[in-house]
Amino acid sequence: VALSQGLVLVTGPTGAGKSTLLAAMIEHINQNRVEHVMTLEDPIEFVYESKKSLITQRELGLDFHSFADGLKHVFRQDPNIVLVGEMRDPETIALALTLAETGHLVLATLHTNGAGQSVERIIDTFPAAQQQQIRLQLSLVLKGVISQLLLPKIEGGLTPVHEVLVNSHAIANIIREGRTEQLQNTIFTSTDEHMVDLDQELKWLIEQGTITTEVAKAHAHVPKNF
Repeated sequence: VALSQGLVLVTGPTGAGKSTLLAAMIEHINQNRVEHVMTLEDPIEFVYESKKSLITQRELGLDFHSFADGLKHVFRQDPNIVLVGEMRDPETIALALTLAETGHLVLATLHTNGAGQSVERIIDTFPAAQQQQIRLQLSLVLKGVISQLLLPKIEGGLTPVHEVLVNSHAIANIIREGRTEQLQNTIFTSTDEHMVDLDQELKWLIEQGTITTEVAKAHAHVPKNF
């Protein structure tokens, strides 16, 4: 979490540990950087004690009426880093992109499976007439997508599994040109650029004896490869 600006997405289904992962990222910033962090949450799950950073937490329903409403107030507060609990609608996404464009680091969550699908979800939220503009904005401000699942281990308990997309030159071109169906293959072939492919991660967990092949198949992008 050494970034100073741009958009970072943490994605996954309900119960995948997105809130815990984001909390760890915020706490890392809190302990290591002098920043003003503002969170917009539904509800507040972790209460932070300001350390090196000043952390201001806001809760949906108590401090703001919608995430879009909360983001409008953020512009007046002028934090360096903003956590958006969820980007559910075009107005919220557009405001988050603008914040990321104007020198803020924006951390946000989406209920999507896989890094590539997360990019498509953002673009598809908008009417067709706006999608080209959103693709351009996203290609410029997106820093990365971390997609997380929690899967049952053979020995009991759960293990986190990640897919990571980094907005490389190739990824930015794909987003801008609307070729999102190529994202998955680009992640697979770009592990040297710190990207992590979900199916490769699942295969590694099978080899380690952590999860069963059946569990991997149920969550893989290409189940027939297992």
